[in-house]
Amino acid sequence: MDTLIPREPRWVAPGARHVPDWLDLDQQRELVLACREWARPPAGMRATRLPGGGVMSVRTVCLGWHWTPYRYSRTADDGTPVKAFPDWLGELGRRAVGDSHYRPDIALVNYYDSAARMGMHQDRDERGDAPVVSLSLGDACVFRFGNTEHRGKPWADVELRSGDLFVFGGPSRLAYHGVPKTLPGTGPLDIGLAEGRLNITLRVSGL
Repeated sequence: MDTLIPREPRWVAPGARHVPDWLDLDQQRELVLACREWARPPAGMRATRLPGGGVMSVRTVCLGWHWTPYRYSRTADDGTPVKAFPDWLGELGRRAVGDSHYRPDIALVNYYDSAARMGMHQDRDERGDAPVVSLSLGDACVFRFGNTEHRGKPWADVELRSGDLFVFGGPSRLAYHGVPKTLPGTGPLDIGLAEGRLNITLRVSGL
């Protein structure tokens, strides 16, 4: 998506930083290819069933640890071992955070089609307060970043485009956040993702 006005990195909240165009097109292509491989069974991409019986509209595949609301395990829903967390992805996370001591061991890869949404929630199933790294690929979305107390206002709506980085930690580590909508048809045409949005979040389990 072209723009006449350059998008600059900015602090959305204390500890929460948006860096536009952090990934170049080659890096985006490589990540899309990797996501396609990770999505294959066994332990492949699935729609997560919530404890109340509902099914998330986002589809997810996990690396390192498998997330099931609201815990982590070493086996996926189909009973097979969760896919390994690759070293090169950890190195990407360290560059994103700017800290050589950052050691993510979980990746949640979420796929959003045009109808998918993510309600306001906290990432609180990890033990510890290491930052969360979020990478966007494909269609843009509205990313709603809120406060640490509840799901309501105040919040900030940030447009995340393909290649963007968002990192939140410190006082914003437990901020509520979600994706109220995606923007179909806004992704780059040459990264290998014809439609939809991929979001890769890196976390430190503390397990």
